[in-house]
Amino acid sequence: MGRLLRSDGLTAETYASGEEFLEALPAHAPDCLLLDLQLPGLNGLAVQSRLQQYGLAFPVIFITANDGAEARHQALQEGAAAWLRKPVEDLQLLEVIRRALGGKTSLPQS
Repeated sequence: MGRLLRSDGLTAETYASGEEFLEALPAHAPDCLLLDLQLPGLNGLAVQSRLQQYGLAFPVIFITANDGAEARHQALQEGAAAWLRKPVEDLQLLEVIRRALGGKTSLPQS
């Protein structure tokens, strides 16, 4: 996914876990975050919650194989910019990212 984003001119950083991403904050706060629901350690919803606790506001796009209505509702209710179900088409993902970024170009992924 990092290669796809970079091939479209986006700056992308990847993290092995939600905790690793959170430890990089605030020094490496992104313009937008791609977040999987199922992560090692903290799940994506917990990461999203921590961001709110820290007072950090940037678009979060969930990309997940889990299409549970409750998790999707919670993510969107708490401000997620989008919820995409895997497998996601490259062009669809890039379009959602462009809309979320509104012209910015920094995008970590967890």
